Amino acid sequence: MNITFDELRRVKHSLPTGSVKRIADKLGITEQTVRNFFGAKKAQDGELAGWHLEPGPNGGIVNIHDTSIYEEALRIIEETKATMA
Repeated sequence: MNITFDELRRVKHSLPTGSVKRIADKLGITEQTVRNFFGAKKAQDGELAGWHLEPGPNGGIVNIHDTSIYEEALRIIEETKATMA
């Protein structure tokens, strides 16, 4: 799956507080791995991001290898929108 880095960051910033922990718990991974996925600059622990960045407009093109974190983030965003409606 390919998206822009700016879009990946937009998704991250759309998540409600506590979502990193929810995603990590649901997928059985560390919170730092989730942060790494969304482009954490201080990534010290956790696994690699699971994507590759190619230079380009809008922060570059991100080729996501494993979409599970991204899909869970979108699910949480939709869930949040539904409860606010």
